[in-house]
Amino acid sequence: MVRRSSSFGITNQILCGQDIVARSMKGVGNPISCRTKWRKVAYGGMQPGYDDNYTDDSFLEEMVMNANVVKRDFLRVMVDSVSISQYLCIVALVVSTWTHTLNLAIDEITLLKFDIGLVLVGFLVLLLTTSPFSLKLLSKYVLNISFFTSGLYVLAPICHTLTRSISSDSIWALAVFLLLVHLFLHDYSGSTIRPPGALNNPKLTSNISLNASIVASVLVASRLPSWLHVFAIMLFSLQHQG
Repeated sequence: MVRRSSSFGITNQILCGQDIVARSMKGVGNPISCRTKWRKVAYGGMQPGYDDNYTDDSFLEEMVMNANVVKRDFLRVMVDSVSISQYLCIVALVVSTWTHTLNLAIDEITLLKFDIGLVLVGFLVLLLTTSPFSLKLLSKYVLNISFFTSGLYVLAPICHTLTRSISSDSIWALAVFLLLVHLFLHDYSGSTIRPPGALNNPKLTSNISLNASIVASVLVASRLPSWLHVFAIMLFSLQHQG
């Protein structure tokens, strides 16, 4: 590479010399100096007539800035951030309810009344947002909720004694770990703006997140004093995180 650059410089010097002689013979003023055109090369050595650190105006012509920058819609970014903050607040509310129930600051009757109130509010929202609304659709939702609540009521005594042989430290550590898994794998696109006709298929990560929250609820509920506490706290958790 150096040898090639040297030969290139010598050739240019010879051509410049011939040009100067020709200009002198034609009587065109005083002989002028001739410099080779500067080239942008990585390993070409020092070019004749230029300093080692010389660059001309064409040095940055081919530079591309911010080639991979994606333009974001401000409204879309705001909605996405609100959905994440909203769900973090929901999880904080559930954890706070767990803490107050474990400290017996909230009794099971109060928590059950709150659960029933949430179900009634959900039905009211369904009536206001579903169009057209039919009695068949309402009976379908009532049947599904009845099956779900009955199954949870039957399983509450089993969940109450499920982790009796496990130490409380292990229960709390595992519950915190499962909550972190739940937050990390949760599908936060559920409340964001979707294009018309977009499919809403559940992902594997969202299913794992839901299962992690259910197991965490069972672990915390197993430390409550009665199976009615277990039923109330699990119903509350599934209403918010399910």
